[in-house]
Amino acid sequence: MASPPILSLALPSNTGRVLSIQSHTVQGYVGNKSAVFPLQLLGYDVDPINSVQFSNHTGYPTFKGQVLNGQQLLDLIEGLEANNLLYYTHLLTGYIGSVSFLKSVLEVVDKLRSINPNLTYVCDPVMGDEGKLYVPEDLVSVYREKVVPVASMLTPNQFEAELLTKLRIGSETDGRKACKILHAAGPSKVVITSINIDGNLLLIGSHQKDKKQAPEQFKIVIPRIPAYFTGTGDLMTALLLGWSNKYPDNLDKAAELAVSSLQALLQRTLNAYTSAGFDSKSSSLEIRLIQSQDDIRQPKLTFKAHKYS
Repeated sequence: MASPPILSLALPSNTGRVLSIQSHTVQGYVGNKSAVFPLQLLGYDVDPINSVQFSNHTGYPTFKGQVLNGQQLLDLIEGLEANNLLYYTHLLTGYIGSVSFLKSVLEVVDKLRSINPNLTYVCDPVMGDEGKLYVPEDLVSVYREKVVPVASMLTPNQFEAELLTKLRIGSETDGRKACKILHAAGPSKVVITSINIDGNLLLIGSHQKDKKQAPEQFKIVIPRIPAYFTGTGDLMTALLLGWSNKYPDNLDKAAELAVSSLQALLQRTLNAYTSAGFDSKSSSLEIRLIQSQDDIRQPKLTFKAHKYS
């Protein structure tokens, strides 16, 4: 007589279970490679879905690999659901390259919220930087009209915030106004991760705890490091997710910890390349993620948030 099949069962996660839909590279740290390990260090169970699998990031002279389409994403979700494995506390999304895939992500949001209405959706609307768009232009309106309204936390850079709000950000006041526009569209937490104001680099964060009240807003001044790194935006969003879940009512505290971690890691990366004799300004640097795990797990609080009154 055949033995009955053994059913697998995933135990619930006390710390949080994150579904992370992002790109993946075999070598280097961008997308899920940049986000999964830090979240695990901070105590989260993380299930990655790789929207692309490339040999390396696209900043190299060449790359090879595969791209997941929207139906393939939904097939994976269907498989999880069929086995009762679709309970998540958080959804994290980063770079998405097509409208069809982004629309499938919206279906995933609906599906996850039907199972856990309290799902936190952290969205990094990766569209471009420094005035340059690197996704198809029709993605912008889908993000603005469909994605922003269902996000819990949004982490655009300055250019992406301008695209989403149709507001030119030339001052701190503009940055704060952009956050308020985004709050009105949906998310209660907004972090514009980098704003260049008169040569100074700032992070501006905003938390609207009650729709009837003004948001609590703050800035963190960020020093410029004379080098270009890849994967930092993906890492920053993961750190913001991790720390804001530990400090749900103190976005400023979460941002302080995230920025302190990231800056320590970047300095460690720069020092390593310099010691090895590389010119840090000649190419983009692969971040030293594994070597910086102590900076991620227990960051020294070296950057302080300044609250706006």
